[in-house]
Amino acid sequence: MRGGRVQIPHSPRGEVSVRRESAERMGFFTDTTVCIGCKACEVACKQWNDLPADGSQFKRGGSYDHTGRLGAATWRHVRFIELDEPTPLTVSEANDLDLVAVAEQRAEETGVEPEVDIAAAVADMSRWIFMSDVCKHCTHAGCMDACPTGALVRTEFETIIVQQDICNGCGYCVPACPFGVIDRDRNDGRAAKCTLCYDRLEDGLEPACAKACPTDSIQFGTTEELLDVARRRVATLHARGRTDAYLYGGGDAEGEQLAGGLGSIFLLTQPPERYGLPAQADSPIQENVVSATVAAVGAGLAAAAGVAVAFGAARRSSRVGSKAGGGVLTGAALAAGGLELARDAWDKRRRGRRA
Repeated sequence: MRGGRVQIPHSPRGEVSVRRESAERMGFFTDTTVCIGCKACEVACKQWNDLPADGSQFKRGGSYDHTGRLGAATWRHVRFIELDEPTPLTVSEANDLDLVAVAEQRAEETGVEPEVDIAAAVADMSRWIFMSDVCKHCTHAGCMDACPTGALVRTEFETIIVQQDICNGCGYCVPACPFGVIDRDRNDGRAAKCTLCYDRLEDGLEPACAKACPTDSIQFGTTEELLDVARRRVATLHARGRTDAYLYGGGDAEGEQLAGGLGSIFLLTQPPERYGLPAQADSPIQENVVSATVAAVGAGLAAAAGVAVAFGAARRSSRVGSKAGGGVLTGAALAAGGLELARDAWDKRRRGRRA
């Protein structure tokens, strides 16, 4: 985060499929420090968008998180993250532990139902953090870049939606998303993800998840307003001693933005990997466009050099002197220059990956 006014990233106007002059870029600000893990956002999202339930079966190591991850039928997902680092012994014991059987056995031995220590339970909550994950509606949207049919489009609010009647189910968008958001429906094979409640936005309503959040952990508004709110919230937390608070996806300097700038900003207190988020992210096509272009130019120059060399050799028999030698030298120089450009691009890419 930099001091002063931060320029809000915007998508190229040519990418916007729906035009409305008064429309502004809209998005989410998710403050994980006030998320209580109630999953009201998940329920509201599924109810409004008529999405199927994820089931309610408890899984080993799954806590109360029946959802598991974002998917074609889950457009909001509240992550449950336990901060304690488990030891090999505790992992081994937890795999064999049946809490229900232990409680029943203790009740039989004592003859009374076990009591819950409310104060201890509340204090124990500090070991857990929660985050409501959602589509990032990136400026450099990998899913949209990879779509061959134009099913994924950018709206007037600079959000990304899937046109179900155009999607052919190819699945190219799935690996192109660096955040693992979009997925194919297991029934019809077509892609689906969060629309930021596009139908509600058109009627001037806020998305269902933000409307249902009881703690305002999820806030909705223009990207500019949300970034201002987010930065002030980080400053407040720092003043209270929470110096580990920072913004993910908002307020970064130009060239350092995740996927060109996110439409969904998060306030985190742990490294992004703890929340299942990548530390660096961009559209695969945008990430490789510079090196690929330079490599293509280098290859073109090398090909042109080859033609020049061949032409010089062909003329050598009919034209003796400096002109023939000059043609060969020019061709060699072009070839060397093209190869040097390609090598520089490759080296730069390797250095970026190591960093």
